Amino acid sequence: MSKSIYRNDFPLLASDDVIYMDNAATSQRPQIVLDAMNDFYKHHNANPLRGVYKLSVEATEDYENARSKVAKFIGAAGSEEIIFTRNASESLNLVAYSYGLNNIKAGDEIVVSILEHHSNMLPWQMVARATGAKLVFLDCEEDGEITKAEIDSKINENTKLVACTQISNVLGIPTPIEYIIEKAHSVGAVVVVDGAQSIPHKKIDVRELDADFFAFSGHKLCGPMGIGVLYGKKALLDSMPPFLSGGEMIEYVTKEKATFAPLPHKFEAGTVNAEGAVGLAAAIDYIESIGYEKIESIERELSEYAMEVLSKNKYVRILGSKDPAKHSGIINFILEGVHPHDVSTILDSKGIAVRAGHHCAQPLLQHLKINSTTRASLSFYNTKEEIDALSAALLEIRKEMGYDE
Repeated sequence: MSKSIYRNDFPLLASDDVIYMDNAATSQRPQIVLDAMNDFYKHHNANPLRGVYKLSVEATEDYENARSKVAKFIGAAGSEEIIFTRNASESLNLVAYSYGLNNIKAGDEIVVSILEHHSNMLPWQMVARATGAKLVFLDCEEDGEITKAEIDSKINENTKLVACTQISNVLGIPTPIEYIIEKAHSVGAVVVVDGAQSIPHKKIDVRELDADFFAFSGHKLCGPMGIGVLYGKKALLDSMPPFLSGGEMIEYVTKEKATFAPLPHKFEAGTVNAEGAVGLAAAIDYIESIGYEKIESIERELSEYAMEVLSKNKYVRILGSKDPAKHSGIINFILEGVHPHDVSTILDSKGIAVRAGHHCAQPLLQHLKINSTTRASLSFYNTKEEIDALSAALLEIRKEMGYDE
């Protein structure tokens, strides 16, 4: 089997015969990321922000340089608008607890798309319960499209916050996020964008997008697990109380009260994930060395090929749009007569890693009247030959399950 020119950049892929197609859950890590984290621990390991000795100063510089790199990467106005968290889920919870609970009240409406990952739905359910606000859903068509008519009918003068993914982790379809933001802002609402699935595949400029908040995880972007990012407009972040309290997020403490550190440290209590930030910075360097134009081109070609090849199997039903460009490398399908968990288990025995289940998006699957699916999610380091192997394996699975074709 021929290999992607990028595969050798990833130690796990270079040393293993696995065909990895679960990139929407987490990507693999290139050597440059592993080296950066190892170098931090070998040469700069100290608690950032707390010491005036050389090692601590170096650790602080590494950590803050990573923040600056993220800010530039997504087009933020400044590094103080970048909050490091554990993952996109924590970023979204930070907004819900710190902004939502303090700005949403009874009678207000929170608009959430039906496409959302649970991470961008459960926090808003919590805010609605706690405040008496109403949760309103932007429903999608069968292919995942959210129409302008639907947006216009759901976002109104009662809307105070809109939470929406930029790309669905189930169907791969991009949402009309620019129109949603424009509509929300026209009625004075704040918009929270889940960018966990979009930033691995396309260049993001948060100021051009005019997002109020934008969340993503490092581990889907070839970075380490345990590091996430919340971008927020400075004026909004300044107005919000801390999400967590403790060491480093304070300015001055007495027995009775405390004043808080300025942005971004107000939201980063305790010892920070410095090595994760360093790893994320290295991942950004790696992504930029390839370029989003190249990444998008490869993944578009792979999506087109996967849909063409898999569609030849009469027992495979691909979910979502018929347009490969609207799949963002995500091919979610049902193999007739075989449970997705069985599909995934048998594929695993053949060295092919895919995801099966509801993909942390149960309301969407309920809306589509589906219980479970199999998801093959592609990245720029996958190949057409790997897709051929997936297709060949799917042709054999029904026979292995006892069907007499």
